Amino acid sequence: MCEKISREFSAAGGLAPVGRGYIVFAQNKNYCYLCIELKLENPPYHLLNVITFYCLFMDVSIIDAAYKQWLVDIKSRIRQSQIKAAIRVNTELLNLYWDLGKQIVEKQGNAKYGDKLLQQLSNDLKKEFPQVQGFSLRNLKYCRQFYLFYNQEHIIGQQVVAQLPDNLVIQQLVGQIPWGHNLYIITKCKSIDEALFYVNKTIENGWSRSILEHKIDSGLYFAESNAITNFSNTLPAIQGDLAKQTLKDPYCFDFLALTEKHNEKELETALVDNITGLLLELGSGFAYVGRQYPLTVGESEFFIDLLFYHLKLRCFVVVELKTTKFIPEYTGKMSFYMAAVDDLLRHEADNPTIGLIICKDKNSIVADYALKNIRQPIGISEYELTKVFPENFKGSLPTIEEIENGLKMN
Repeated sequence: MCEKISREFSAAGGLAPVGRGYIVFAQNKNYCYLCIELKLENPPYHLLNVITFYCLFMDVSIIDAAYKQWLVDIKSRIRQSQIKAAIRVNTELLNLYWDLGKQIVEKQGNAKYGDKLLQQLSNDLKKEFPQVQGFSLRNLKYCRQFYLFYNQEHIIGQQVVAQLPDNLVIQQLVGQIPWGHNLYIITKCKSIDEALFYVNKTIENGWSRSILEHKIDSGLYFAESNAITNFSNTLPAIQGDLAKQTLKDPYCFDFLALTEKHNEKELETALVDNITGLLLELGSGFAYVGRQYPLTVGESEFFIDLLFYHLKLRCFVVVELKTTKFIPEYTGKMSFYMAAVDDLLRHEADNPTIGLIICKDKNSIVADYALKNIRQPIGISEYELTKVFPENFKGSLPTIEEIENGLKMN
């Protein structure tokens, strides 16, 4: 019987017997073993009625290191393909919304079509494509607003913003971020320049919707590049421009809960305790090195408030926090810290250390004069808090015991 089975399966292609009892065959084509259990209770039934098959993938010899690496590569390729497909889908969707907005504007420019055009179009599209979202009356209005916003200078005759990209470039840019991001940008921004600033920042940093909203609401567009610096005199042109774009003024520490009369230690502690919020506010590229970072110079030890390394600028960034108005003496202390960092920490491949003084307030003229003859790159910015609690705020809150007693009484 075993010989007959052997002949049958050998003829089927690629099967060869390798054992007895339980008859095991090696399938060379598929690199697996096939185990067959015989149940000859009522012979001479047809061969297929008396055999139970168990396919056992027993050959593990091919799952070696090379195979595992190949599998990792395949999985990575599939994921990349999925990401690219998602990006293409988003781009196509944004192109569709752009084109819809354009055609709606053109149709409504014809006196023949009134305000009812959008409602009729919405009804017809939803009827034809019931499974497709995005054809509601509200979204069609957004499509029109989307197109009008980036074509405002052509439609209402405004002067074109200097060096503004053409429509094709704009369409390609906005197609790289989700529709929800685009809607928030066009409803909150006042100009195309401002909108494209946030579009590019979103692409560069991979901002989520919530982070984008926070950056727009905190006025990043108006704050960036406003810090007073001497970078143009102390750094090469390309690095100086990048460094200036990295700093902003003011820094919005609205994620902190501090009293109005907070001191430098409280500010520093709160920032380190909320390091994620601090890094998001500083911007991309900042890597946290340490707080109260020690520097031994001569026989004395000095401590830097906050020390960072900037991955794009390839340099250390010394941050000094001041809860008072800026005074020129602060630049002398910063200059000393920067010289020590350059001597003790800087690698030969690193660029010169940059200093950033973040203070409660500053007079721009005084700050500019203070940096005039400084040979090291230093920036001066302010910070602001939107969640400042009065000194007696904590005392006005009920204690845990009072809350528990109140709940028991109820």
